[in-house]
Amino acid sequence: MDNLLSGHTNGLNKLVTEAKLNGVTLQNRIIKAATFESMLDTANTISDRCIEFHESFASGGVGMTTLAYCAPEPDGRMMEHYMYIREEIHPQLKKLADTVHKHGTKLSGQIAHCGAFSRNKKLSRKRPIGPTTMFNPIGIPYGSFLTRGMNEQVMREVATSFARAAGILKNAGFDAVEIHFGHGYLLSQFISPLTNKRKDKYGGCIENRMRFPLQVLEYVRKEVGTDFPILGKITMYDDVKGGISLEDGLSTARLLDQAGIDGVILSAGTSSQNPMLLFHGQSILKDLLKYERNPLIRLGMKMLGKSMFKDYPYHELYLLDAARKFRDSVNCNLIYIGGATEPESMEKIMNMGFDFIQFGRPLLRDPAMPKHLIELGMKYSNGCDHCNRCAPLMNAPEGIHCVLPEWEHTEK
Repeated sequence: MDNLLSGHTNGLNKLVTEAKLNGVTLQNRIIKAATFESMLDTANTISDRCIEFHESFASGGVGMTTLAYCAPEPDGRMMEHYMYIREEIHPQLKKLADTVHKHGTKLSGQIAHCGAFSRNKKLSRKRPIGPTTMFNPIGIPYGSFLTRGMNEQVMREVATSFARAAGILKNAGFDAVEIHFGHGYLLSQFISPLTNKRKDKYGGCIENRMRFPLQVLEYVRKEVGTDFPILGKITMYDDVKGGISLEDGLSTARLLDQAGIDGVILSAGTSSQNPMLLFHGQSILKDLLKYERNPLIRLGMKMLGKSMFKDYPYHELYLLDAARKFRDSVNCNLIYIGGATEPESMEKIMNMGFDFIQFGRPLLRDPAMPKHLIELGMKYSNGCDHCNRCAPLMNAPEGIHCVLPEWEHTEK
């Protein structure tokens, strides 16, 4: 390894050498981000194709790969055919873990609850849950006009489901869990003043709005123990009027850090209102319409397209200006995500004191990116053109993948 890295810069050396994450050692600081696979079998569990998908990143040398959208309970699924974590699917979860581990890669599971962001017509609670009883535009085509504000009993039920899911993943051989506190999902709905209109101790100031998300973290930590890594993906800001501000994001990270989280993933945007902030680059609207089957949803997307799918031209490290403000605010690991496609960008992130980098599109483009970085160093070129045509494939039958030709090295 030392010989391979002798010509590399310090930041790139740091990225591709091993690192500790709580009680787990990763072979490098490269983490495959959760990108919803849409690769389920008829029993609503991960398919062998999904296992092969993650094995491609493991054989390519990532430090850790992440199984996306592990709903903690049936009502946590955005759509009824999505997967939720339960004991019955332990064999496939274990098969995934064993397969990934053969290559020296660790495995994380992203636990996410959709809350009010739901199209699920088979809800045990009859209505989607959220912090506040509100009008529910996304549910109208499915006969669900209102969300249901959560009382403390429902909060305990949901927090328990997060903990139960984390325990099942750990027992199946997963090495970490990632709790989704961002992107407009349930815990983010509590954090955002736009969706949290409560007048009790769970609403108002950011400390109150974080009370339930912190309760979820507490339940999960109690279940998995002190030496098991827990990461949290947050929305630093969502660029939506009345939504999560950068000050809210900084407070979210500080409160999670104080509560003992092992790492914070610094994302931005909200899937339900401002998804392009997550991606930057070419709009995903055209291809989303291609795969959307509900005519009312299609109509709404067409009518709101320009306001919902804002124009954010791609540039390298597009979230760095916001993310760099978090380093002085927390002591836990910070995981950067957003526009790190070329080695110069990765170098800069490492030299600025971030601990890990999560990659989505660059690893879809080149699953063996870690090995190629070791081999080529600063001469490496990823080739992702930020067309974002991979993202809408999360809802396509074939599942998410890069639409470009297979990666080949071209000299920089």
